[in-house]
Amino acid sequence: MSSISILHRACLRLALLPLPPLRARATALRPPPPPRRHLHLPRRSAMSSAASRLSHIATATAGAAAAGESNEPPPAGSAVAQEDDGLSGDIGYRLPPKEIQDIVDAPPLPVLSFSPNKDKILFLKRRALPPLSDLAKPEEKLAGLRIDANSNTRSRMSFYTGISIHKLLDDGTLGPEKEVHGYPVGARINFVSWSQDGRHISFAVRVDEEDNKSGKLRVWIADVESGEAMPLFKSPEIYLNAIFDSFVWVNNSTLLVCTIPVTRGAPPQKPSVPSGPKIQSNETKNVVQVRTFQDLLKDEYDADLFDYYATSQLMLASLDGTVKPIGRPAVYTSIDPSPDDKYLMVSSIHRPYSYIVPCGRFPKKVELWTVDGKFIRELCDLPLAEDIPITMSSVRKGKRSIYWRPDKPSTLYWVETQDGGDAKVEVSPRDIVYMENAEPINGEQPEILHKLDLRYAGTSWCDESLALVYESWYKTRKTRTWVLSPDEKDVSPRILFDRSSEDVYSDPGSPMMRRTDMGTYVIAKIKKQDGSTYVLLNGTGATPEGNVPFLDLFDINTGSKERIWESDKEKYYESVVALMSDKTDGELSLDQLKILTSKESKTENTQYYLQTWPEKKQVKITNFPHPYPQLASLYKEMIRYQRKDGVQLTANLYLPPGYDPSKDGPLPCLVWSYPGEFKSKDAAGQVRGSPNEFPGIGATSPLLWLARGFAILSGPTIPIIGEGDEEANDRYVEQLVASAEAAVEEVVKRGVAHPDKIAVGGHSYGAFMTANLLAHASHLFCCGIARSGAYNRTLTPFGFQNEDRTLWEATSTYVEMSPFMSANKIKKPILLIHGEQDNNSGTLTMQSDRFFNALKGHGALSRLVILPFESHGYSARESIMHVLWETDRWLQNYCVNGASKADSDSVADSENKTLSASGGSAAREDLSPEGSSYLPRSLL
Repeated sequence: MSSISILHRACLRLALLPLPPLRARATALRPPPPPRRHLHLPRRSAMSSAASRLSHIATATAGAAAAGESNEPPPAGSAVAQEDDGLSGDIGYRLPPKEIQDIVDAPPLPVLSFSPNKDKILFLKRRALPPLSDLAKPEEKLAGLRIDANSNTRSRMSFYTGISIHKLLDDGTLGPEKEVHGYPVGARINFVSWSQDGRHISFAVRVDEEDNKSGKLRVWIADVESGEAMPLFKSPEIYLNAIFDSFVWVNNSTLLVCTIPVTRGAPPQKPSVPSGPKIQSNETKNVVQVRTFQDLLKDEYDADLFDYYATSQLMLASLDGTVKPIGRPAVYTSIDPSPDDKYLMVSSIHRPYSYIVPCGRFPKKVELWTVDGKFIRELCDLPLAEDIPITMSSVRKGKRSIYWRPDKPSTLYWVETQDGGDAKVEVSPRDIVYMENAEPINGEQPEILHKLDLRYAGTSWCDESLALVYESWYKTRKTRTWVLSPDEKDVSPRILFDRSSEDVYSDPGSPMMRRTDMGTYVIAKIKKQDGSTYVLLNGTGATPEGNVPFLDLFDINTGSKERIWESDKEKYYESVVALMSDKTDGELSLDQLKILTSKESKTENTQYYLQTWPEKKQVKITNFPHPYPQLASLYKEMIRYQRKDGVQLTANLYLPPGYDPSKDGPLPCLVWSYPGEFKSKDAAGQVRGSPNEFPGIGATSPLLWLARGFAILSGPTIPIIGEGDEEANDRYVEQLVASAEAAVEEVVKRGVAHPDKIAVGGHSYGAFMTANLLAHASHLFCCGIARSGAYNRTLTPFGFQNEDRTLWEATSTYVEMSPFMSANKIKKPILLIHGEQDNNSGTLTMQSDRFFNALKGHGALSRLVILPFESHGYSARESIMHVLWETDRWLQNYCVNGASKADSDSVADSENKTLSASGGSAAREDLSPEGSSYLPRSLL
């Protein structure tokens, strides 16, 4: 994992904004949600002792939970009902029990962003969950994008509500808060970025209008020393176009901005009468296989509308007020200044567009300009890419991954496929990496940097004597790291690491990056007092006992390494977030090394620390409050157990605060997971994650039900293994059921889960898993919750998830994996939830609609909840609270207060008789797949 990836991981876990990987540029700083896991509820009857011990948590009765009682008023403008009979025709949004509401409504922590010189920190403030009215605003669905036409941005964009600045003092502590001020009150803030010298920050501002529509975005600049902000453009008619790129600092005083052309006019009007039929033709007999993309262009009017919103005029704007348009209006997708700020690499897409693939595959042109907009040359013009094979590791033809070398003023590098982009074609080399100067002299040809037999996977640059080139291949999970001397022709490339990407125990780590005087990031070289030079490898440190992150001094030439830092593995989980002792040039001294680390435990939320050498002094720089103190003393354990075929499995077991299994007895339990594919049993059995990580609880997390007295088995590994030439999905159901059986047996054996009160749930592919388990392993679970899933794989005929065979190549696999085809076998209650506007490939809302109809047609106890305006994930407060209410009600009715196993067996028998009388077929033995070991709950 690279240092940037590790930084991003920390960002996701505590919303720490990563440092820019190449240079200070504006990016869509969408406040990320906390990690999403998923939880559930307690049982009152037959649990009197547990209920008395947990009365300070589960204060509402089961009946109150079902009614959604709460002291909190509903959001303004929403219809929130407080009573429900559980029948169809329910009206209004519901609220979950107060103990769940309180956790979800807790104020979110700010996002942090360090200045380029690491001497200041921005605290970017966020709001709680957005109201449904935000999602209800009109949006255009064009070319795979969803566009807010009024703001001319991507729709449903999160935002910040305020910015404050803290100095990082010499002793590592934070100075007093300084608020950025001057912009409109109530503004929504996006795209925050630092100037290269750290003296200014830029950001976009939009203000809600009277009709509750967000206005268009304007670019603002704030002086970091004073906190005073002012608009970048003096003219009120210049707005930001943020459909693709937004703006980037070209130098310390100038930005290049994508703006809405001032002469654009009104949007095109949809013709009242079509000009002709919609025609697609394949008379040339091309083989074009595409996955189930959504929100595609439908006709010429859509194409015109896409052009209207996506077209930008590039503007150079200086802090002194000077403004200069450069280039002609076009659909610019990225603007990238060279490290020396002399050139611009400008990417755009153009017609002909496609009705079957999203805009990322439209014809793409990459040009080189001077920084003031003078055209120099065309780097490539790629044709429409409708025919990229669905096989994993297949890519687009032509030049791809075109970037500036970060260690050179203006040198480009890129990769070109030699197999036509088709992973099924056997050829050597498969990819070639090239580089050349921005303006070649005397007809000089591109230089071959390296030839690869696997698929190119990126480059980490250091200087003229060191670069690391990565290649990988999905089918075999092979990954290699090559050591190159880019500008030393007499030094041959050599393999540094050759391993399986699945083998986390052998991961040596990734190089830490330092900032250069050009504002780019390169591999940091560290010099010891004896003059020896090393690179810093930052690793997750996966071990059979869990992750123990580390920092190694690594000798590229000899392969020797010295561990200079390691996480406390007894109580805490620590990780390296960023290198803080950046220098503008040359090697760094080990005695002056300074790093930013995160630290957390099972009960203590993440805080950030500065670590300095040589004394390895640690200074805490944040003091964030516990986000849900009511669950501060919850119990967490990483448990290990074995599948019947010998594969080692792991899971995180959570128990409510104050729970004692010896005194309180078994609890109702929720199992929440997501399957994964592997090529080997050894890799599938490796431990991932740490037992000491803080349990992040997101707005729809299953861990919320710890507050309702549930045991939660979070993320039990569900490996689907296909060794050698075998495809993993050919034994999907068999391995899925075996994994679930092992998990259930373990929690029952431990005495923490009541064998008749275990629910299963999941989101997306986890919902697919849930439906399959209720169809093929009904003896394990009392009910299920399936959110935003796909259930009929014949509706995704050209591949899904990591399956790259088509329906016609693997018909039996597609059919047997589809729970839709086994709807007649589902006898346990299942709750289906889906966003009405799901935009994820393959998980169309129709999947849940049709699955529910199949279930209803066989008399299954089921419920379908369609959330207006929501997409694949859910974001509006009303929607999320209702999802929690639905889940809580379902678990109370069919897990906590559900029928006993004997009762459910008799119900199943009566259902089978009814189905048989009506022509259905659902014999009792069909509830367990042939050849699987049916283990009665009484024996678990």
